Amino acid sequence: MGGELMSMALVGDGDEWYEVLPVPDSLHPWVSEHVVPHLNKRSVSRKAFQASLQMFLASSGKSLIIADWPDDIRYFCESLIVGPGLAINTPPLMFELDRSIEYVSAIPHNALEDARAIKRSKS
Repeated sequence: MGGELMSMALVGDGDEWYEVLPVPDSLHPWVSEHVVPHLNKRSVSRKAFQASLQMFLASSGKSLIIADWPDDIRYFCESLIVGPGLAINTPPLMFELDRSIEYVSAIPHNALEDARAIKRSKS
């Protein structure tokens, strides 16, 4: 099971969203070696992350969120929650978990490049 969310990306038809959260103090060595060097963007606060996500989702309309791992959907849903009993506003969202997705990412373990590759493999 994964640690804290560090980055997330959504890729639609012609639009993309990618944000990075501050890197946690304590990381598994694999994450330090394989993920952190490929974030390729400055981090934003959780509040800014959520505001940006809300704006992107609002501009996208009804959305299908596709993931290849259950934690990805969990992290996405947790990102919608801003406080006890409070969540960002979203248009209707649908989720698809497809463990059979095979893709090659231009920069493995970079959320944006992975999302682009998943989009290409599902098209």
